[in-house]
Amino acid sequence: MNARPVILDFDRSVGELPDALTIDLADWQEAIRFGCSNRTMEALARKLDAELPRDYGTVFMGSGDFHHLSWPLIRRLRDRGPFQVVVLDNHPDNMRFPFGIHCGSWVRRVAALPFVSHVHVLGITSHDVGAAHAWENYLRPLYAGKLTNWCMDVDTRWAARIGLGRAFKVFATPDALIESFLAALGPSPQPTYLTIDKDALSPETARTNWDQGRLLETHVNAVIDALAGRLVGSDINGEVSAYTYSTPWKRWLSRADGQAPVPADELATWQEQQRALNRRLLARIRH
Repeated sequence: MNARPVILDFDRSVGELPDALTIDLADWQEAIRFGCSNRTMEALARKLDAELPRDYGTVFMGSGDFHHLSWPLIRRLRDRGPFQVVVLDNHPDNMRFPFGIHCGSWVRRVAALPFVSHVHVLGITSHDVGAAHAWENYLRPLYAGKLTNWCMDVDTRWAARIGLGRAFKVFATPDALIESFLAALGPSPQPTYLTIDKDALSPETARTNWDQGRLLETHVNAVIDALAGRLVGSDINGEVSAYTYSTPWKRWLSRADGQAPVPADELATWQEQQRALNRRLLARIRH
């Protein structure tokens, strides 16, 4: 993809990128961040439809708290389907959320799109897919055979007991996980939308304020290279930004999800590490 990248600038965390189109969404941060009603998401989707050009490159959306924006970004590419969606994330993002849509629930909606052939979530080490949280996972896309979770360091035997064993693949190392996924892609992958949440990466590779996985930049590069020439779209999130919600229920939910505040004296260092990685990933995706 050689088109112009886009920054959905909610939280000022992405910084500058070469030749990027920046859409200022600071006024939407409180309403969208972490989670929002369906009505609010549809209003933002209409704004994006009006402001995004027909063709554009990788979309940067800032914090992983905005990962649910992948849903409208994928939905607006319906005329390019069918295609699969590959998600790099430390979490399944397929969890129940009764108040609309949030950054941990959007995968179910993407898997339900008729032009999406399959969703692969790579790099999960979160116990969101463990037995204690099994009831929180949306089961319909798993039973429908449209969602596969590629995991490490978590016991998913509960899934096999209810007939979902094939939807969960568990590996001992990141190398084994990525090698198996690339083998499953085959030599000529189908068209793909790629979305990267950098919390799938080890803290040494990129620091985020979510619990993090074990993937390295080399693993991300291997996936990008395997999909070269087959991407219909892509987005990247997982930046770090300091934000205090004015909405009490969002303050409560973010604490309940274990989000630690970013140390003020480390924020600039973390952001520069992230921005350098963004530039490298963007250059690789555009080749």
